[in-house]
Amino acid sequence: MAETLFEELKRYVGFGARDEQALVALHAIAKPHFPRISRVFYDRILEHEGARKALEGGESQVGHLRGTLQVWMDQLLRGPWDEAYYELRCRIGRMHVRISLPQHYMFGAMNVLRQELDDVIDTAFDATPEVRQFTRVSLGRILDLELAIMLHTYREDLLAQQARSERLSTFGQLVGSIGHELRNPLGVIETSLYILRSRAGATVDERTHKHLDRIGEQVGIANHIISDLLDMIRDRPVQRQPVWLDEVWQEALKAVSRPEGVSVTTEGLVSLPPIQGDAGQLRQVFVNLLENAVQALEETGGSVSLTGSVSERGGVELVLEDTGPGVSESIRPRLFEPLMTTKARGIGLGLPLVRRILERHGGGITYAPREGAGARFVIQFSVSPEEGPHAPVPSAG
Repeated sequence: MAETLFEELKRYVGFGARDEQALVALHAIAKPHFPRISRVFYDRILEHEGARKALEGGESQVGHLRGTLQVWMDQLLRGPWDEAYYELRCRIGRMHVRISLPQHYMFGAMNVLRQELDDVIDTAFDATPEVRQFTRVSLGRILDLELAIMLHTYREDLLAQQARSERLSTFGQLVGSIGHELRNPLGVIETSLYILRSRAGATVDERTHKHLDRIGEQVGIANHIISDLLDMIRDRPVQRQPVWLDEVWQEALKAVSRPEGVSVTTEGLVSLPPIQGDAGQLRQVFVNLLENAVQALEETGGSVSLTGSVSERGGVELVLEDTGPGVSESIRPRLFEPLMTTKARGIGLGLPLVRRILERHGGGITYAPREGAGARFVIQFSVSPEEGPHAPVPSAG
């Protein structure tokens, strides 16, 4: 079996079974110091204006973030240092890209932890120099692994983000010119259709009326596609005001028709705090996601559920699930790219527009496959997105 990247990194820094044993032993000694270390860590950050701005929610969130850092240190020293650990740590690098965090803050933050934990080691193993030295080496190796993982995922996601921006720029130039050009002939068709209908009256047979209606319907679809395309390339201003997500979801339910075999349930939305956002744009998010879920269930029937909760970071998290076929693994990396679709109808603008709107709100969306079958989308909002999305440095992801 081929060596995984995490196995390669461990081999590169020399991290092995003896290091794991040393860290587990250190965990029992260092854990009582975690609250103090977390205070030192965030006190140091608050002394530096640039690093302070990297905190989620500013100073008001420091108390919560200290607890998050203690969990991070617990995992750091307790393990297990397996592929699940690697994936958990990868999320930190990805979040650093999402919040545009300069990586020198991450290096500086890691050095604070290194110094504090080294002091714990020196005090605990003062009488056993060999154990002290090896424990310090093991700590250095795991922290080097942490930095390597963060930097690797940071680089990967940053390159992907840059490539996506370049594609969107090219896409935008094309759409901007074609979209406006198409409006003119569609406007002529609409005007002509209006004249034909007004002259037809009762003298035209039912079949002709049917075709006139079909022309009007297709013109409406074409205009809707052009509007979605233009929305993808322009920064529509977000009219921020308190928004209750349950109310927005109820409006979206009214806008999406569902077959009898498709049921929709919600949980936890009523108790969510309001977010600052644009209700109209957020309604479009729910409509697009709900339409995708319903279309996936049209032939077989099934259920769609939306669950809301307050996340560990104090923001709002929504999980939309359906019992359909889900998204194939080969498609997932490109799921939110414009014009990417596997459906017989549609041109692949729904999910890219959803992500675009959520990013305007300081939020985000990820695809997380369900066990067995079905799709799961996880949406995250900051309670006060006007401050922008922020994260601790480092965090447990």
